Amino acid sequence: MNALLVILAVIAVILLFVGGFTASLKFLLWVGIVLLVIAVIAWLLRTLTGRRS
Repeated sequence: MNALLVILAVIAVILLFVGGFTASLKFLLWVGIVLLVIAVIAWLLRTLTGRRS
């Protein structure tokens, strides 16, 4: 599960940069934001519940 969160965060950052630099791919900015929010929420849930994989 932890590897999945890292992969989601990396993809989110890459899509944020691509979406920010390329005007024609502006929707990638929103996809990156959504993926980043999902990764943060999942990390917070794991931290608050104290469960470890």
